[in-house]
Amino acid sequence: MEKEYYKAAFEFAMEELKKEYKSKNNEDEFTIWFNMTYVEDSVDTITVSVASPFMKTMMTSRGYFAIVENKLLETVGQKIKIICVVNNDKESKADKAETSKPDFSKDLKTDSILNDFKLDNPSSEKEKKSDDKSEAPKKHPLLQENFTFDTFIPGENSDFAYKASLAVAQNPGKKYSPILIYGGSGLGKTHLMQAIGNYIYTHGGEKLKIYYGSAESFTNEFTTSISSKKVNQFHNKFRNLDVLLLDDIHFLDNKEGVQEALFYTFNALHEKQAQMVFTCDRPIKEIKNMTDRLVSRLANGVCIDITIPNYETRIAILKKKLEFTGKTLDSEIIDYIARNVETNVRELESALKQILAYADIIEQTPTLEMAKTQLKDILNNNSVQNISLDIIQKVIANNYQISISELKGKKRDKKYVFPRQVAIYIARELTEISYSELGNEFGGKDHSTIMHAYDKIADSIKLDSTLESKINILIREIKEYKN
Repeated sequence: MEKEYYKAAFEFAMEELKKEYKSKNNEDEFTIWFNMTYVEDSVDTITVSVASPFMKTMMTSRGYFAIVENKLLETVGQKIKIICVVNNDKESKADKAETSKPDFSKDLKTDSILNDFKLDNPSSEKEKKSDDKSEAPKKHPLLQENFTFDTFIPGENSDFAYKASLAVAQNPGKKYSPILIYGGSGLGKTHLMQAIGNYIYTHGGEKLKIYYGSAESFTNEFTTSISSKKVNQFHNKFRNLDVLLLDDIHFLDNKEGVQEALFYTFNALHEKQAQMVFTCDRPIKEIKNMTDRLVSRLANGVCIDITIPNYETRIAILKKKLEFTGKTLDSEIIDYIARNVETNVRELESALKQILAYADIIEQTPTLEMAKTQLKDILNNNSVQNISLDIIQKVIANNYQISISELKGKKRDKKYVFPRQVAIYIARELTEISYSELGNEFGGKDHSTIMHAYDKIADSIKLDSTLESKINILIREIKEYKN
C-alpha cells in the first residue's frame, strides 16, 4: 500500500465539488457520477474504486475523473492523475459482450449499387483472426476503436448506409469513391465513417496513409499552413493519402479558400484511386455557399441518407445495447424509451445509460417509474427540437429590452453585444444551426466571431452562477413560448 500523500486533498476536493453541484441544484448528478472511493496514491496519482465496469466506462466517457483532476490541481497546485479500478476487480459483462454480432440477415434494397461487392461478415473475419496468436493490431491514432461495424446496429433507416460502408471498407478505392453519408445529428454518420477506417486499418491497412478529421480540423490545418508558409506540407500530407475520411463538410459553407484546397485534394486523390468518405448534415446540393465544381465532385459518388430510426429499429437498438452491456430491462421500460425518444440514436443511448447508471448506483432493479423520473430532463430536451431562431431572438430581445434588428445588427455597445452573445449561445444549445448560418442571421458575421461569442458565454457561465441561472430561465421561457 502506498503512503496516503493526497487522501486529505482528495476528500477536500470532493467536498468542494459537492458544494458546487449542490449550488447549481445538481446534487443528484454529483451523487451518481462522483461515487468513487479513495484507495491509495503515489506522488503523482490517486487510485479510486467504483462499483462496476459499467460505471467506470460511463464516468470516464463523461469526463468526471477529469473534473476531479482539475479540482485537485486547484487544491494542491500540481497535476495528479486519477486511476480507476473496479470493486473486487470483477470482469465486466460488457467486455464479454463486445463480441456480439450484428444481424446481417436483412436484404439490401439497393442491390444495383452493391452487386459487384462480396460482403463478408466482419465478425467472421474477427473470428478467423482470433486463432492467430500474434500480437493484436495497433489502434489507429485518429480513430475511436469502438466505432466498428460490429458495434453499429443497422435498421431500415441505415441498412443501406451500413452495407454500402462495409462494401467500401472491404474494397477501398476500387469503385465507389467518394461515398457521402448525410443526415441529422446523432444518427451514426461518424460511426460508419470511422468503422470504414478501422476496418481498412485492421485488415492489412496499417501501412496505408489514413486520415480522419472534421472539416473544421481540415480548415484549421489549411489556414495554419498559410500563416506559417507551409502550404506545400499541407498539400503533401493530404494529396498523398490512401484514405480520406472527412466529417461534417457543411462546415465549409462560405469558405471559398478551403473549398478550393479540398477541390484540388479531391482531384489528386481521385487520380490515384484513393478512398474518400464524407459526411454532411444535409444533401450536398443544399449547402448554399459551396462552389459548383466541388459540389459536382462530391455528388459524383454514392450519396446515402441516414434517417431517424423507426419504433421497431429503436427497440432493436436498445436490445442490442443491452446485450453489449450485459444488462437487462423489462420490456415495458424498453417500450417506454423507444416510444418517447424519437430523435436519434445518440439520445436513445443516453436515455438507456441514464437508467442503467442510476439503478446501478442505488443498487435497485430498474422500474418503469424510475425510468420516467430519470428521463424527465431528456424528454424535455427532445421537445425543443423544432425551436426556431426567430423565437430565440424574440425572447432575448424582449428580455434585454432591445429590438430584434438591434440584436441582429452590428452595434458594438455592450447593451447589444451581450444579449447577442447570449442569443448565439442559446441558439447553439437548442438548435443545430451552424456557426456560418448564425453569422448570416446576426449581421453577416464571420463564423469565428460567432464561435467566440458562444465560447465567451460558455466560459462566463463557469465563473458566474447567476448567469447560468439567467440562461436557464431564458431557455425555459423559449420552450414555453414555443408550446
